[in-house]
Amino acid sequence: MDFGGLNYLAILVAAIAGYLFGAAYYGTLGKPWMKAARIDPADAKMSPALMITGFVAELVMAWVLAGVIGHLGTGQATLWNGVVSGAFIWLGFMATTVAVNQRYQGFGWDLTIIDAGHWLGVAIIMGGIIGWWGV
Repeated sequence: MDFGGLNYLAILVAAIAGYLFGAAYYGTLGKPWMKAARIDPADAKMSPALMITGFVAELVMAWVLAGVIGHLGTGQATLWNGVVSGAFIWLGFMATTVAVNQRYQGFGWDLTIIDAGHWLGVAIIMGGIIGWWGV
């Protein structure tokens, strides 16, 4: 098995795209999400620290996903392999973690569907960009 490498520009672009997707996604589903998360809209505040934390997390996700895709081997970083890898990572780690955490926290499935849908979009977008740009 060989490691195909990492494309750091693709990682950065994937993180930015994932972050922007999240902004659009929650911008569209903000009201249902706040209701499901039991957040009073009057108390909802975005701070620079939250935004920075969110972006750094997206950057780490993109880097790890690039490592997973790079481990497919030289010449295997393709758009399709990136999308499939993102979907597998989402199903195995993101969706399951969100579901378990939110069950223990007493939230309903409506919040889980909204949040897991966001992470599915992020994983597929990141995987697609990383695979498309190659290593």
